[in-house]
Amino acid sequence: MSFDPERLAQPAIRRLRAYDPGHDLPRLRTRFGAVLAELGSNENALGPSPAALEAAHAALSETYRYPDPRCGALREALAQQHGVTPDQLVFGNGSHELLMQLAQIFAGADAAVMHAQFGFAVFPIAAAAAGAPAVCVPALPRTHPTAPLGHDLDAMADALREDVRLIYLANPNNPTGTWFTHAALEAFLQRVPRDTLVVVDEAYGEYMQAPGLDTAIALLDAHPNLIVTRSFSKAYALAGLRIGYLLAHASVAAVFERLRESFNINQVAQAAARAVLDDAAYLQSAIDINAAERARMERTLSERGFATLPSQTNFLLLDLGEDAQVLEQRLFDQAVIVRPMGGYGLPHTLRVSVGSRAENDRFLETL
Repeated sequence: MSFDPERLAQPAIRRLRAYDPGHDLPRLRTRFGAVLAELGSNENALGPSPAALEAAHAALSETYRYPDPRCGALREALAQQHGVTPDQLVFGNGSHELLMQLAQIFAGADAAVMHAQFGFAVFPIAAAAAGAPAVCVPALPRTHPTAPLGHDLDAMADALREDVRLIYLANPNNPTGTWFTHAALEAFLQRVPRDTLVVVDEAYGEYMQAPGLDTAIALLDAHPNLIVTRSFSKAYALAGLRIGYLLAHASVAAVFERLRESFNINQVAQAAARAVLDDAAYLQSAIDINAAERARMERTLSERGFATLPSQTNFLLLDLGEDAQVLEQRLFDQAVIVRPMGGYGLPHTLRVSVGSRAENDRFLETL
């Protein structure tokens, strides 16, 4: 018999399909050069805070040492910022790692995972990797007035069953950009049993501005089964340093720490993240620029007859009403990279990041 490593893998891993990161952007940067408009990965085109860059550069001289395994300085700063205790925080190599590990810890063959249709792609991957049954609840209809294709929290509560151990939500949601209100989340949590963990992924949380939309962090004290994940990759523009964190009841965080790798956050990432927290002017600028450019793109697309979903993120979901693959390829041929959403079950849509003004103009002109 020939060597077959797949046969040696655990059954859950054999059934798994890897996360699709999209186009090979390093290769495309070489191919297209400065003309490339990278609007497929929801990055902050403003670039990192000067304070973060300075701190990262200074930290390079200490890279021969192991990093602080507790992320002590960053932990204290985040605890103060969010009004939690330091032992309520856990750090990850991006929030992606944390979302995957939550399923490893709390889900399994007899402990199901619930998520919404058109939710973040990592949710079903995390369930599959843990060998857990997945309960996918249909999204709100496309005709919904405020959250088309968004989470249907009432339907998710109605679909709860005894074996559901973990529920993944995203607010605002990737890839739709839609959101649910703070009041709606409170009502949902009231219907969830205390032994069922609810994870609210707020990777785009800094961009929240809509009335009634607020972070779930304020609900942690009242709901010990609530977990909130956050990221430095989006509004803080540190995607290349891979750093995220979760906030939870201290007892939940303590269980998580048993699995977390001791030195999973490198020295440079810790320094940059700690520095950017003090640069409030940078963060506000990033939020304001994103909101203005997103509104301009929405307005221009609407004037041309294109439909976009409402968004509280740094991207728009463009709904073409027909297969979007041809348009995506034509944009690609002109060095404009957007993200087709066929893998999410949305083949009629394209996700377009809000980039720099020059990149957004390139997209609109090429379109």
